[in-house]
Amino acid sequence: MTSASGGADMVDWNLAVATATRLVRPGPEVSRAEAAAVVAELRRHALEAEEHVRTFTGMRSSSLGAAAATPVLIVDRPGWVRANVAGFRTVVQPLVEKLQARRSGSAAAGVFGAVGEKATGIEVGALLAFLATKVLGQYETFAPAEPSLEAPDSPAALFDKPRLGPDGPGPGRLLLVAPNIVHVERELDVHPADFRLWVCLHEETHRTQFTAVPWLRDHIQSEVQSFLAETDVDPGALLDRLRDAAGSLGGGLPGLGGRGEAGPTGLLEIVQSPSQREILGRLTAVMSLLEGHADVVMDGVGPAVVPSVAEIREKFQQRRDRGANRLDLVLRRLLGMDAKLRQYQDGAVFVRGVVEQVGMDGFNRVWTSPNTLPTKEEIHDPSAWVARVVR
Repeated sequence: MTSASGGADMVDWNLAVATATRLVRPGPEVSRAEAAAVVAELRRHALEAEEHVRTFTGMRSSSLGAAAATPVLIVDRPGWVRANVAGFRTVVQPLVEKLQARRSGSAAAGVFGAVGEKATGIEVGALLAFLATKVLGQYETFAPAEPSLEAPDSPAALFDKPRLGPDGPGPGRLLLVAPNIVHVERELDVHPADFRLWVCLHEETHRTQFTAVPWLRDHIQSEVQSFLAETDVDPGALLDRLRDAAGSLGGGLPGLGGRGEAGPTGLLEIVQSPSQREILGRLTAVMSLLEGHADVVMDGVGPAVVPSVAEIREKFQQRRDRGANRLDLVLRRLLGMDAKLRQYQDGAVFVRGVVEQVGMDGFNRVWTSPNTLPTKEEIHDPSAWVARVVR
């Protein structure tokens, strides 16, 4: 199986999209008129949120065209799948090339020959089908270059339809997943217009972070590529690491312990090398910063423009903490999604701690260069970051 570009991709991405689209659960029931109203309102709120975020944070796009170059797409669940497949293809290409180089005449060839691109495509599709119901919005840092949209299926189509690519890396784009937003606002029984603007404030903060800090995207991309470059594609080495991890876990499944229990947070951690763990530590710190900053901004702006923000935050946090059901909790831990939730909490504590000590202008020195980003240790010790960077 080869990709549309003519080279082996190791994953049948088209099959992944088809599998996810077939497996993903339908969104909440709404009439066509209701769906059109939701899409229109999200577009308005995304535009409104941009100025709110910039005023609150003091962050401005580095150039006049920076924000305009990162579009806002309103998508359904299949549209989110398509957008993320395009992003995956962009970011994992160096790893694919590395696997291809090892494929011929090695033990890996037998493994990949047995699994096959189709099987891997089905596995990726099943994972995307699960995740497509969880995401409210997302700033897609590694979106493919423009054109980012395909022609709509019909002139009356409601949702944007991201291209599958690959077109090479682009400047990024903001996704708002309309069915998931409606599902959660109904589940929480909160004011729909307030909730939609609240979500837009969080996601717009991410777009502002990347359009106002020109080096940030390249820095994260460099760290991700370094992580992938360190990936050991020798199946024997991976098996040895799995055996070592199994022994250290005492027979328990990774990531299924109670809160605060030591051990891996997800399946990926048990096959990482020491150098990858160092890189992941730096990535965890910067992602905690970005997520926590977005949470602080959405709650800081909220009282002025979202009348029911206190109720929304309380109910949303309770939902985050409990998960949907036991299966959802298990999958969250296996996939490392619990670590994602901790990023919101740890990062928000860091941002609030710094702002309390040196104000928003002092906090904004975090965006000066990669050297002023907090370390993994400083995320838990705002005073240490202030002492190193501000004072």
